[in-house]
Amino acid sequence: MPVRKTVVFAISAAVCTGALGGGCTQAPQSPSQDHGTPSSAAPRPAPPRPAAPPPPVRLLPELGPAMQARVPADTRQALVVSGRTQEANRARAALYERDTGHGWRLVAGPWRAHNGLRGWTSDHWIGDLRTPIGVFGLSDAGGRLPDPGTRLPYDQDPLFRAEGTGHLGEPLEGSFDYVVAVDYNRVTGTTPLDETRPMGEAKGGGVWIHVDHQGPTSACVSLSEDHMRALLRALDPERKPVVVMGPRADLAQ
Repeated sequence: MPVRKTVVFAISAAVCTGALGGGCTQAPQSPSQDHGTPSSAAPRPAPPRPAAPPPPVRLLPELGPAMQARVPADTRQALVVSGRTQEANRARAALYERDTGHGWRLVAGPWRAHNGLRGWTSDHWIGDLRTPIGVFGLSDAGGRLPDPGTRLPYDQDPLFRAEGTGHLGEPLEGSFDYVVAVDYNRVTGTTPLDETRPMGEAKGGGVWIHVDHQGPTSACVSLSEDHMRALLRALDPERKPVVVMGPRADLAQ
């Protein structure tokens, strides 16, 4: 037994004072060092690649064949506004563009939006508080504020004023700082303020895309101010822009 104790002591002394040097510092017991590989040499994960733009699709997303057929053949820009249900007054909007031979591609959005207080209708009448369903041109713009850089005809006029409160008691001020006229029961090529109603007063009119006031509208579609500026700058009359709007079930027909 004394001999064995001497051997153990001798081996321990050799480890502490021999070729390793520097005393009896214990090496960290990391998995990489157990396998003889320093931790600093561990491979680093590759940086994430930037997201690729969505691929083009042949048909506009969310649209079925019947609604797709209503989009003019020469249209190459479409704002799709979809609500969850017929009664919903919240929606989402997304702008798509089509290049010849390459299909439709998402270029902006989706954005949050509001529509009529009572939802949507395929037979709009004045005062029904519903937004008309369908495909409509986007030909003219305007607002109380200066043109933010749109290629649409733009009418800056102090008459684009909104006063009072909305359906939830929210202030309406600033709602018409920027507007795009929806070509429903109006004369295209005129200011959005033009009150001419080709289908008659009873069928309503003055349906615009305008600045959101944090509540449902009477018949219009509203977007945040930043998104209105982005929309105005993106719309190009050479692309024959339209808005396609309604509840998802109608758009999918």
